[in-house]
Amino acid sequence: MLLRHTTKEIKERKALTVNPAKTCQPVGAMYAALGVHGCLPHSHGSQGCCSYHRSALTRHYKEPVMAATSSFTEGSSVFGGQANLLQAIDNIFTIYEPEIIAVHSTCLSETIGDDLGQIVAKAKDDGKIPEGKHVVQAATPSYVGSHVTGYANMLEAFVKYFAFNTNEKIRQVNMLSGWVEPSDMRELKRIAGLMNLRTVLLPDTSDVLDTPMTGKYTMYPKGGTTVEEITSMGDSIATVAMGDFATRKAAIMLDNKCKVPFKMTDIPIGLKATDRFIQALALAGKVSVPEVISEERGRLVDVITDMHQYFYGKRVALYGDPDNLLPLIEFLVDIDMKPVYVVSGTPGKAFSKKALEILAEKVPEAKVQNGPQSDMYLLHQWIKQEPVDLIMGNTYGKYISRDEGIPFVRTGFPIVDRIGHSYFPTVGYTGGIRILERILGALMDKIDATAPEESFELVM
Repeated sequence: MLLRHTTKEIKERKALTVNPAKTCQPVGAMYAALGVHGCLPHSHGSQGCCSYHRSALTRHYKEPVMAATSSFTEGSSVFGGQANLLQAIDNIFTIYEPEIIAVHSTCLSETIGDDLGQIVAKAKDDGKIPEGKHVVQAATPSYVGSHVTGYANMLEAFVKYFAFNTNEKIRQVNMLSGWVEPSDMRELKRIAGLMNLRTVLLPDTSDVLDTPMTGKYTMYPKGGTTVEEITSMGDSIATVAMGDFATRKAAIMLDNKCKVPFKMTDIPIGLKATDRFIQALALAGKVSVPEVISEERGRLVDVITDMHQYFYGKRVALYGDPDNLLPLIEFLVDIDMKPVYVVSGTPGKAFSKKALEILAEKVPEAKVQNGPQSDMYLLHQWIKQEPVDLIMGNTYGKYISRDEGIPFVRTGFPIVDRIGHSYFPTVGYTGGIRILERILGALMDKIDATAPEESFELVM
């Protein structure tokens, strides 16, 4: 109801953000850490921060997300949190026995100036880190960046800490994954397997945040990239990094530290982005593309051809993470839809430039904006000025969808009012078919709901 007060008139905002199209860095750091086997994320800040980050992930994945906290009090906020973190490291290894503690900072610990590297070094000197155990740290203040940059910082920290070059190359390709679902990570490994490639995927949340119900609780599920696998990444022949915002820093670190060359590519969402990913894998691993993958591509093209009449010319508003939006925009343009409004809360000038390049030929009227004031309020204002046929983004778009009567396809993070995203991939050619199926379902449901009696069709 409150969104019905959104105005069409857009006024410049320099400080105010209304309904941001992002969340904070520690959420991303926590998700990346959960993709490493035997790792317990640790929030260096207040209990409230950690509770929010855990609940954000738990609501999306419908799985219990474990994480520890330094539990800052007023005293910690004034005198620093070193004592809290040292005690926490000792307690965690004694009670919960993880292989790794992945410490990320918060607004509070960054504001007071806690030096995570110095504190972790002291913990090691004081004998609080047992032999064979590890503590990795990353700076993730919430007042800059977004969950995507927090994910990138933690991913870089894992590579910096573990990857090691023995000067004996192994026929293995590293895959650095941007923020995608556990189902997508499983699909990436399946594709690599079809190509007979030996790969290491980092991070890997499959079999961590989509575990089966067995009746027995396991704090550290069987999934996740192991320490041995991350260490071996330094001897791989190449790296394929998916998503510039989330993985470039880790790819550069791996190259600088271990001399492993990398190829940046988009997350394989849709037709062309998947083509580029498959080609990058084939070149990196020096293998050919098997017929089974070509057949999967053909099925995606068949669906596009069969249902093109429903896609053609439809105006779409999108919001979410830059690495996910760019290939999705390209996919929509390929099927002759019109992504006219694109918003991302993650800062970075490269995003708007790339998005506008994709849209320049077929959707020159498109509006693209990202950064602090690029929020759901702005997106709603654009929609009020000139409506769209479809909205695509996380759960928070349901309010605009309801108020404006526009079909809505949930994609991205977080999705807290539906299930399926953790179990059905949207990457690769088969994932592309799922995206199309969901778009068609939303559009056709609207056609059915609004068609007059004489135009209500059985076959569509």
